[in-house]
Formats: sequence, C-alpha cells, structure tokens
Amino acid sequence: MRFRRLASNPDLPLPARATEGSAGFDLRSCEEAFVLEPGARRLVASGLEMEMPPGIECQIRPRSGLALRHGVTIPNSPGTIDPDYRGELRVILLNLGSEPVRIDRGERIAQLVFSRFSVPGIEEVEIISASERGRGGFGSTGTR
Repeated sequence: MRFRRLASNPDLPLPARATEGSAGFDLRSCEEAFVLEPGARRLVASGLEMEMPPGIECQIRPRSGLALRHGVTIPNSPGTIDPDYRGELRVILLNLGSEPVRIDRGERIAQLVFSRFSVPGIEEVEIISASERGRGGFGSTGTR
C-alpha cells in the first residue's frame, strides 16, 4: 500500500498495526481537536491519500475502544475504499453515546482492513436453482 501525505498531515504516523497479530491498521485524525456531540456525525480527515494494487479493497471499520467507552462508531461500517479511489481517506464518525466526545489531532479514529476481492460475471437467467434453505431469511435458520 502506498500513502501520500497531504499538507494537513506532515507529521502523524502512517497507518500501522498495533500488534503483530492485528488485522487492522489504525488510521488517525489530522484535524484540530473537535467535540462530537451526542447524535452528531462528522466527516473526519486523515490527511492521507492511498494507492492500492488492483484486486485489493480497503474496509474502514470502527475502533472497538471508541465504541465501548464513548459510543463512537462508523455509520456505514464497513466503509469500502475501492482500488481506483485516489482521494483523501476520510471517515464518517457518529456519536451514539449520551455524552460529548473530544477527538484530538492524532487520535486513532478507525481501522483499515485490506482484503482481496474477485469480480464475478453477471448473467440474467429465467430460473434460479433450488437450495435446502430456499427463500428463508431474517432468522429463518433458527435461534441457536
């Protein structure tokens, strides 16, 4: 993965894993400190652009600590970054908690998780094959 710094982020660490076993790379806010009020959402800049190879996508996921301690999440989780996107990495944060939350510059606001994807062919047909499950959905496979 290749990252380019924007003028708003000359100094913060690039996304990195917290431990060797971490799947996600922590992404930081490059904005000056702000308060996210209860029920409010905000688009938060990272000050980074990214280039990925073809066939790789990046999912933006919430940080569990922010969610547990403050109720801060990402409403479109996981957000998807396609390999042909070249704009700034930005994250929509939503405060579902009951208290205002201060987000400082350099604070870890999300995780980037990279994954390979395939592009299937799309075909219109008259009949779809049957399966054991059939049309059952939304809890139809039981409660256990």
